[in-house]
Amino acid sequence: MLEPSNNNQLPAIPGKRYFTIGEVSELCGVKPHVLRYWEQEFPSLTPVKRRGNRRYYQRQDVVLIRQIRSLLYEQGFTIGGAKQKLDDTPSKKEQTPYKQLIDQTISELADVLKELS
Repeated sequence: MLEPSNNNQLPAIPGKRYFTIGEVSELCGVKPHVLRYWEQEFPSLTPVKRRGNRRYYQRQDVVLIRQIRSLLYEQGFTIGGAKQKLDDTPSKKEQTPYKQLIDQTISELADVLKELS
């Protein structure tokens, strides 16, 4: 498990459509019980539930979890403060996960370019 301050060392998000809670736990450096708790606290975090109440997270959920993790662990927000920060700008819910995805893709492409040079 990564230290809370090492958010930039989290692994890249694979190009899959759905992720299990165990996979998301590893991708975000957060234990599964924390993810289940955050689902209760953050209404925008809603994984798809299938057979036997199994949770399947989508890519935007993983990006949102990383954002929540950053707010709580790196920036020192409380749960209430993080909720308020996420709800402050109405379009932020849609923009931020996609912006982070684009930033991550750009970063990965830059790494590939660096290796090719």
